[in-house]
Amino acid sequence: MTDTGPEDPAYGFSDADLAAIPTVFADDLFAGKTVMVTGAGSGLGKAIAYLFARLGANLVICGRNPERLSAAKSLFEGLGVQVAARRISIRDPAQVDDFLAFAATTFVSLDVLINNAGGQFPQMAMDHTVKGWNAVIDTNLNGTWYMMQAAARHWRDGKTSGNIVNVVADIWRGLPGMAHTTAARAGVIYLSKTVAVEWAPLDIRVNCVAPGCVETTAFGLYPPEGAATYYESNPMLRAGDAQDVAEACVYLAAPSGKFITGEVLTVDGGQQMWGDPWPPGRPDYFKIGNPSSD
Repeated sequence: MTDTGPEDPAYGFSDADLAAIPTVFADDLFAGKTVMVTGAGSGLGKAIAYLFARLGANLVICGRNPERLSAAKSLFEGLGVQVAARRISIRDPAQVDDFLAFAATTFVSLDVLINNAGGQFPQMAMDHTVKGWNAVIDTNLNGTWYMMQAAARHWRDGKTSGNIVNVVADIWRGLPGMAHTTAARAGVIYLSKTVAVEWAPLDIRVNCVAPGCVETTAFGLYPPEGAATYYESNPMLRAGDAQDVAEACVYLAAPSGKFITGEVLTVDGGQQMWGDPWPPGRPDYFKIGNPSSD
């Protein structure tokens, strides 16, 4: 699939691709429901929000780039659903609380939160600065937590059920070159397992989706030698696509997931049994055939 987005036109998917990809779910599965998707202006978040809109859901979306957010809003509205959008930083708990209040005044109910917003950059752990480390932890762990807690309080206070799906990462074998995000994503996973128990009496389910190497325009943010390792990261010897992750989120959010909580659905083509992705590029020491690694 191709994309004309600003991150890299060589990777990802276009709006036409999103419309053409078939789905196993019924068109009206989320009719009358409201789904909140963070980071919905591009990449996985855009694909996830688009699928929920295809299935009839009204959307509340946020992101940091106003141009992308506006374009995504128009795209989703073209599917005949209502869309409310706001530019926020999930790192700021006050902005998060305001965003939940904005959703509550815009729609009658909030049914699902998809925590997709996040960010990281390829770098070996020895080179992480305090600023770089904290930026990734603050977005991927703290920001996700602020969204989770604000949504849970909204449902608790309104005495309604809720459903949270956190998009994390395939960290099961470690992820060299991404120590900051593996630390943050592991925190989200075990945070989710913990509050899945605490919040069960409130009828709030909490699950995670862990993508492996799934192609979006963000592939272009990595050096070519790093992105090249993604296509050999699993025994299928290819990357997944954004629809794979979107459908996993829908599965957990829909009645199909009604007896699932505290779980992680890994979408990685078998990477957890096989994989060797190196986002910054594989160092010479670890290249097959290097005498110094024998």
